[in-house]
Amino acid sequence: MPKDFDAMENSNQSLNPNIHEVSALRRALLKTGAVLPMLSLSACAGLTFSGEKKLGFKGISASAADRIRVPEGYVTQVLAPWGEAVGIAGNMPAFKEDASNSAEEQAAQMGMHHDGMHFYPLEKNRGLLVQNHEYVDDGLLHPDGMANWNLDKVRKSQAAHGLSVIEIEQKGDRWQMVRPSRYARRVTANTPHRVAGPAAGHALMRTAADPEGKTILGTFNNCASGITPWGTYLSGEENFRFYFAKEGTLTPHEQRWGLTKKAFFGWGPTDARFDVDKNPNEFNRSGWIVELDPYDPTSTPVKRTAMGRAAHEGATVALTKDRRAVVYSGEDARFEYIYKFVSRDAVREGGAKANADLLDHGTLFVARFDADGTGRWLPLTHGQHGLDAARGFADQGEVVIKARQASDHLGGTKMDRPEWLAVDVDTLTVFCSLTNNTARGGAGVPGVDAANPRAKNNMGSVIRWREKGDLDATTFTWDHLVLAGDPANSRAEAKGNIKGDVFPCPDGLCFDKRGVLWIQTDAFASELNKGEFVNMGNNQMLACDPTSGEIRRFLTGPVNCEITGATFSADGCTMFINVQHPGETPAERSDPKAPDRYSTWPHGVKGQRPRSATVVIRKTDGGLIGT
Repeated sequence: MPKDFDAMENSNQSLNPNIHEVSALRRALLKTGAVLPMLSLSACAGLTFSGEKKLGFKGISASAADRIRVPEGYVTQVLAPWGEAVGIAGNMPAFKEDASNSAEEQAAQMGMHHDGMHFYPLEKNRGLLVQNHEYVDDGLLHPDGMANWNLDKVRKSQAAHGLSVIEIEQKGDRWQMVRPSRYARRVTANTPHRVAGPAAGHALMRTAADPEGKTILGTFNNCASGITPWGTYLSGEENFRFYFAKEGTLTPHEQRWGLTKKAFFGWGPTDARFDVDKNPNEFNRSGWIVELDPYDPTSTPVKRTAMGRAAHEGATVALTKDRRAVVYSGEDARFEYIYKFVSRDAVREGGAKANADLLDHGTLFVARFDADGTGRWLPLTHGQHGLDAARGFADQGEVVIKARQASDHLGGTKMDRPEWLAVDVDTLTVFCSLTNNTARGGAGVPGVDAANPRAKNNMGSVIRWREKGDLDATTFTWDHLVLAGDPANSRAEAKGNIKGDVFPCPDGLCFDKRGVLWIQTDAFASELNKGEFVNMGNNQMLACDPTSGEIRRFLTGPVNCEITGATFSADGCTMFINVQHPGETPAERSDPKAPDRYSTWPHGVKGQRPRSATVVIRKTDGGLIGT
């Protein structure tokens, strides 16, 4: 995502109280000398776990090298880079190294900037890999970058966004794409999506091109992902605001959602759909969680509005004991929120078709983290707690469209950029990466609080909570798994408290079958290997035993990339991860005359464009990853 454009989103100007302010009872008790349990910020303090998740590999050193590095006994392989044909029968254009592929060709090729993904098994040694393509670098996507900007370039950019479904198989010790494949497909920024849930057909969702408000073209800025128990894929639409612009006066609603007069991606001047002056409601039609059935290439993706509109990083799904779906999601923006959606109905037998409306009915909650180590889920339900027409919420459709304003009103906790979430189903504990936020404590913005305890938080943290009861509980207890940083730093807020290998800016999270928590990082290219980041190397992936708190470095990526999107084969003996934007420039848009200025990964050839790609990781002895 374009992290530095418009100084990172910070549109939450609400006056809802921070953690210290909502804990008036705690302050009153402290004044009287009463003793309350203090929240420990040490690694793995507070919540207790049983059974170590043994890390069986030797951690590797940090690195600034332009390559992938893994521990001794592991091997890697590059798979499905940007521009590789996905395998649609009769439409498999080859990638052109000079970036001269057309928009039509790009729509049949792997998109740019691989992000969240999941593996779906078909049979032994074969499956589907479904993944997001978060955004594009137009400096690499076109032979001359953004010079001579026109509709053809916009269409190619739109075609490089969205999702890819590819079929892969293992032959010997290598994985390869199956082409052609009846499953292969691309979903782009122009693919029709059905709208479902309380915002479907709402007045704020209707446009001249879609007067019913039930069909939306495209999905874009797709970041993290989730897999449902009924076999579908969930994709979060994250920083959609970077695609829209409005020259006229912004409404309070538009301001709250970070709309600006100039869009980073420049689609509006040639595609009126992204010009909010001309199409004011189009802006409301992005920021949803998209559901896709990867096993049915003819299926229509669905925007599930009951889970709320947000700068969704992703959507992580778990089940209650009575088999209702619980979907956790974070909003990757400064001072925004963590959400939970609990379905009304239990998951039905019969896969995707039997559960086609499951995520359209249920209750959406926003999290409040209190200073005493407890927390509460606050329901975003029309007619409750002031979410009514008098306060600008005419119905549940307007509540979910304006989920930020509803969360402001309820007093959700303003977090340090909540990103990926992972659920330990054995302990009913949820982990969330808070990647960074250096704006706390400034004029007109919230100060530190217990859940977000650092003002210039350039290092990030991982917070966790345990639901009180089942996953549908409305209260929880919480602490920090870890505050990222380097103890060698002189500034106290940058030291962290890591038990093991140092790292900054946690982002991607996932659990493997053994209960090991895998942590991926996304520090800015402008900060890597300098200043307080000098000892940390390139972005990386680490393994954490949540019982002992030990964190061990497993992989380091090429120059200026993000490491993201971990998933496993059915037997756990292959890990797939994504390398996003290798060679990213500090300005986040490359010079087409010098595409290899920072990186030549994965091909290593001077003069060629670096390409995001999937990396396959296996043990040389064929064993479980991490052992």
